Amino acid sequence: MTDPNAPLTPPPAAPAYQAAPPAYGAPAASVPGKTLGIVAVFVAIFFNVIGLILGIVALVQSRKAGVKNGPAVAAIIIGAVLLVVGIIVAVSLFAVAGAALGNLAEICAQNGPGEHIIGGVTYTCPAN
Repeated sequence: MTDPNAPLTPPPAAPAYQAAPPAYGAPAASVPGKTLGIVAVFVAIFFNVIGLILGIVALVQSRKAGVKNGPAVAAIIIGAVLLVVGIIVAVSLFAVAGAALGNLAEICAQNGPGEHIIGGVTYTCPAN
């Protein structure tokens, strides 16, 4: 038995545990601009300028909240790179088309109006 005159000691305290993580499917704390940043990545692939603008908007929203937004940065990079590539391709196509039209104009000036076969290629020159 225990001694009735012995001082009472409190039972040992329960160990301190961390809070349980949120349950599966529970909404996590949202990061402002994160969803817009993800949407901007997909839009930037097909519509460069719109995706670039959405990425910038998402990044500004995240910066105001003080959080980082990787998808928004990715959308800005993808949109800018693809925009530059698109401009280079467009300029190249215009240059090739201009050279081809210049070549056609030269052939028509030399041979006159009508249909001409030169090197196996048929050229149709309009009458003035």
